[in-house]
Amino acid sequence: MPAIYIGRMPIHLRADPGDYAPNVLCPGDPRRAAYIAETFFGPGYRTVNEERGMLGFTGTFDGEPISVQTTGMGCPSAGIVFEELAMLDVRRLVRVGTCGGLKEGMQMGDTVIGIAATAEDLTPLRYAQLESYAPTATYELAELAARLGRDGGSTVHAGTILTSGVFYDPDPGTFARWKRTGHIAVEMEAAMMYTVAAIKGMESLAVMTVSDLLEESGDTTRISDEELKQGVDDMMRLA
Repeated sequence: MPAIYIGRMPIHLRADPGDYAPNVLCPGDPRRAAYIAETFFGPGYRTVNEERGMLGFTGTFDGEPISVQTTGMGCPSAGIVFEELAMLDVRRLVRVGTCGGLKEGMQMGDTVIGIAATAEDLTPLRYAQLESYAPTATYELAELAARLGRDGGSTVHAGTILTSGVFYDPDPGTFARWKRTGHIAVEMEAAMMYTVAAIKGMESLAVMTVSDLLEESGDTTRISDEELKQGVDDMMRLA
């Protein structure tokens, strides 16, 4: 039975301190968390959380301890996970997910590094207790990831992304407004991760695979399953 922490009790991650490595990869999809553990972790990895289907695993990569933990979709779900990982003494969060590409010239499967994340979803602002705030990645992680990605032959785009609270947006002009203000991609969790990490004194970085191309008209083009798998594998090697 996991311990109960007075004043800081993880409710959704049924684990004890030490069950998670200091460095945690954070995909939204539980199936992707399982795929990451099966594909990239060394033999002998173990399951550390199954509560509510939010799968978490701890193992090793190149002999070093590492964990992967599902966050679910959107800031409210992800924020619970990030907060509870902080309770469990995690020190670094790396989001590994997908995003919609806004930048001209992007291709399916390209890698995006979020230097900063505009919080269109207001959950991060509510958590920060500020009317406005600029959630940002840990610079050293972003700089290193961009260099390693390009050195490894990946197509990497680094810049400001947007964290939205709406997936099926009824406004066809939304993509054009985001693009006009220099956003290179849109996703649903990074601003929350950056905010929790800043408040808790953790390092954080969002690395994502372009899974959709978003046009100013509001039209979208979706990636194929094979392109997505290749893009995710490239992103994971970098992460």
